[in-house]
Amino acid sequence: MSTILVWREKVQKLYADYSLYITIVARLVLGGLVFGLINSRIGYMKSVSSIACTVGLTVVCAFLPVIVMVLAAMVLVLIHFFSLSMGVTLVSAVLFVLMYIFYLQFSTKQSWLILVTAVAFALKIPLVIPVAVGLLGGFFSLAPIVCGTIAYYVIHFVRVSSGTFKSEELSELLNAVTTAAKQLLGNKEMWLMVVVILGCTLLVYGIRTRSFNHAWKIASGVGAATGLVLGLVGNIVLSVDLSLVSLIVGAVLAIGFGLLAEILFLSVDYTRTEYVEFEDDEYHYYVKAVPKIGVAVPEKNVKHITRHQDAAENGKKANRRSVRIEEELEDADMTWEEHTDALLLTRSLSKELGLEDPQQK
Repeated sequence: MSTILVWREKVQKLYADYSLYITIVARLVLGGLVFGLINSRIGYMKSVSSIACTVGLTVVCAFLPVIVMVLAAMVLVLIHFFSLSMGVTLVSAVLFVLMYIFYLQFSTKQSWLILVTAVAFALKIPLVIPVAVGLLGGFFSLAPIVCGTIAYYVIHFVRVSSGTFKSEELSELLNAVTTAAKQLLGNKEMWLMVVVILGCTLLVYGIRTRSFNHAWKIASGVGAATGLVLGLVGNIVLSVDLSLVSLIVGAVLAIGFGLLAEILFLSVDYTRTEYVEFEDDEYHYYVKAVPKIGVAVPEKNVKHITRHQDAAENGKKANRRSVRIEEELEDADMTWEEHTDALLLTRSLSKELGLEDPQQK
């Protein structure tokens, strides 16, 4: 555990020193996933489905606010839909405009959640989203994850039903728009997953904000299990075709993410919990205080010794030796001359008697 905490401190320090570059790299990864999945799954217009277009959009959006990436992804989706069906394009455009009017126009800080949610659905791990948002977010995070869920299912529906759509004549446009709207808005699987995402997020958030011990672990487990159960029940009741494997894998990954998030963002020692009670003129307070686990990162100090420093050290040692000899002379009540004569006499006798150390010769 201490090793993990040390690594956490190192990661936090690394992010504090290079946050700008790490943010750009994260945007590059997210943009590559978003634009790559769009062009690979609904690449109906070949001119914008090339690798060069994907890389270009990713690089440009990496240096701009995330809301630009969201809008660019919406426009790219509509361009592909336009080459398939005008009716689908109009219905999808209306949905995207509603998302912009009611959410994106007023809140852009969490717009990246729309993209992350859609990518999580595309990677078949949707249950990670409600656990992550419930642990690290709040009520204002519900709107972007719902928008991301709807956006994914719009793309998924058009992809699996592309054979039933075609370019319509102007006289058939109204009928095509009506048909596309009914099919898109009547998608039972989409509304089931909206309910699952909302229910699990609120449940995780509600448990995580309680004051009992290990609330984050319990919230992660309960949220993942609830999402799995709701998905299975919805499969049976609504006769939809949710993948059981993806639900189970998503639940396991959600629990793993919850445990990792607790280490990175909470990391407290419940064994040293303290309860404090005090009052003022208006309130009586009952406070539960749980100390955080802190680990100091060991720092390596490298000492460089140069020739001048070595000479200075030798000089200091000689001065200390001289002071020590003077103190010994004072204790023995001897002068330097008497001490020198005694030392020479001792060495002479040692040489004559063969007691001198060969290494001193």
